[in-house]
Amino acid sequence: MSMLESRSALPTALRRRLSNRGKAGHWLWMLLPALLFFAAFWLLPFARLLQMGMTPDRSSQQSGYWTVLSQPQYLLSLINTVVLSLAVTLATLAIAGVVGCFLARQRFVGRGTLLALLTFPLAFPGVVVGFLVVMLVGRQGLLAQLSLSLFHERWILAYSLSGLFIGYLWFSLPRAIVTLVAASEKLDLSLEEAARSLGASQWRIVCDVIVPGLKPALFSTGAICFATSMGAFGTAFTLGTDLNVLPLTIYGEFTNYANFATAAALSVVMGAVAWLALMLARGLTTTSAGDEK
Repeated sequence: MSMLESRSALPTALRRRLSNRGKAGHWLWMLLPALLFFAAFWLLPFARLLQMGMTPDRSSQQSGYWTVLSQPQYLLSLINTVVLSLAVTLATLAIAGVVGCFLARQRFVGRGTLLALLTFPLAFPGVVVGFLVVMLVGRQGLLAQLSLSLFHERWILAYSLSGLFIGYLWFSLPRAIVTLVAASEKLDLSLEEAARSLGASQWRIVCDVIVPGLKPALFSTGAICFATSMGAFGTAFTLGTDLNVLPLTIYGEFTNYANFATAAALSVVMGAVAWLALMLARGLTTTSAGDEK
């Protein structure tokens, strides 16, 4: 019996099993470069970071994690960063949600140009955003010059958490607007017309129709905005190294004091908070999508 005849004599289920094994092996070889890249540039460095955080701190001679959790300055830095990131996220979603709905529903001359201008800061790194904040609310900025001429005193916000809030908001808005414009264009307008015909006010339509329809986009955009604000370094560094936020605290421990254990522990804590936010948003998005179905 020839090989072709013996192959055709195999049961159908066995032939399918052999074919599936061949396909699985093919996909495994295709995934191998990605797995190697993941292991070399994320898994191994992060494992080293976890291990370094367990080593003794230079000042307290205790574990870096224990130092982070027991020293008030590190806890304050963590709280400042989380509160600032939450404030930036909420403000970004509120502004981008209104702008996204407006641009998705209105057609007018110059709409494309306006959308391009709103998303233009996407091309700016954090350092440039920080410089723009200085030009706006710094010592020689527009706000300082205006307040000096009107009230004979300079109003300066750039070198504080308020200035950092403005910078992070400026940095986050373009990304949120792009996402929410696309999500708003997919909303079913017939649901709003039905609610309006039943006598619902515009506020009720927003709360009961528009916001629930945008929930998946709001959760995912908010999570990315929060995680980005947690770790943004360039803007904070441009506005001043005295700001008590985690990226600058990690930078100071690493470069000024060579305190690698505490810097590693702070990095792990910051990453864990951002990861929890992303996982929470993923869970809420999945739940929201399930409720809609």
